[in-house]
Amino acid sequence: MKNSFKKWFMGHFYHGAMKPEYRKRGLSREAVNGIIQEHKKIAKRAKDMNDDKLLASYMMGIYFIAMNRRTGLSPEENYEVLRDALSHSKFLKSHMGSAEEYLDEKKMPERLKWAEESKKRTGENNWVVDVLPGCEEYDLGYNYHECGICKICADEGCPELAKYLCKLDYVIADAMGAKLVRTKTLAEGGDYCDFRYSRG
Repeated sequence: MKNSFKKWFMGHFYHGAMKPEYRKRGLSREAVNGIIQEHKKIAKRAKDMNDDKLLASYMMGIYFIAMNRRTGLSPEENYEVLRDALSHSKFLKSHMGSAEEYLDEKKMPERLKWAEESKKRTGENNWVVDVLPGCEEYDLGYNYHECGICKICADEGCPELAKYLCKLDYVIADAMGAKLVRTKTLAEGGDYCDFRYSRG
């Protein structure tokens, strides 16, 4: 994967957010340094994804893989570390904005254009998505037919880790004050991931 400031920044952000949780759990300095090194190695060899909207998610997937190789904790425990860190992150909450901002109907033309671009598959590990306008049941929907996190986990020989990262979508929705309903995911054998967002 090509180097970029955004890629570096996302890795830096995740590591900074994790530090208090690592300290709480008594993780050794050696393990913490190992996570940083492992993250850099995976990011360097990762296939490109050319979608800025989901770069943060892709880098989070890479970081989670590195955690599972270096912390000595189970995937469920590593998920809890990541969940707790993101739940307490002021930067994440300010960056995500509110449900009203996220679900603003004025953003629909841009989202539909993004969905069409995703179908060109310009990066091997991009997501492929359909965007669904609001209706009586929800305010905004996505059907993800391909997932960059599933792809990077498969590339790294750990496809079982992707399902833990799926759970973080609810943490992010909570940070915005939105409600997320989802009945299936690619990571758990679904034919697509059905995201349905509503105002909380």
